[in-house]
Amino acid sequence: MTVIDYSATQAFIPKEEKPRLLFVLLHGEAAGPEQLYPLADAIKKAFPLAMLILPPVGDEGQLDELAAFVRKVQKHYGITGEQTALAGFSLGARIALEASRQHADLAGRVLAFSGLYAQAPAALPETTMIHLFHGADDLLLPLKEVEDMLKHLGGIQADVTVDVASKVGHELHEALIEQAIVRLQTCVPLRSWQEAYSELEQRSRQEDDDNLGATPPTLH
Repeated sequence: MTVIDYSATQAFIPKEEKPRLLFVLLHGEAAGPEQLYPLADAIKKAFPLAMLILPPVGDEGQLDELAAFVRKVQKHYGITGEQTALAGFSLGARIALEASRQHADLAGRVLAFSGLYAQAPAALPETTMIHLFHGADDLLLPLKEVEDMLKHLGGIQADVTVDVASKVGHELHEALIEQAIVRLQTCVPLRSWQEAYSELEQRSRQEDDDNLGATPPTLH
């Protein structure tokens, strides 16, 4: 198991105001934080009050240590798990997915580029929304595996989206980065829809009960 020196983490912190969001960006195999600079730049542009950290990535045996480090940052800046997103490419994507699976309240969103769970999960936290981004021509992780995983995740009622870019291989492509920003800006977590729908149902039933004994309107 690799020992990770989190003191080497790169961080981008808003200068003028307290950060309101936290993005944890995890690079792929045989790479460094610079691999994720294009994603970091897009996030900073779209969310100027977000804090970004780019820790060194080891292996999947470091999930507890990574979670502890993220929680330390969250506590220091007063940021909740719901305000936190884990994002990664390839190995970093798999680590982000597995860390959020094993630590239910760690992050409200996961952005996984060219990466999947190590194994199909039996269940996932309801508090985490998963966004998968993939190249149609990825030879290292064929699209068929993504499609199979998506079917499984649908079967366990996971809150998940998937975006596939044509003519893109195993890479952090600009088109996928742009779509990730769209997902972050427009997607409402499934639990929010369910809560809102439940509230509407309760309100409707209450109105029906209130009207049950009311005098019917007179038609003229």
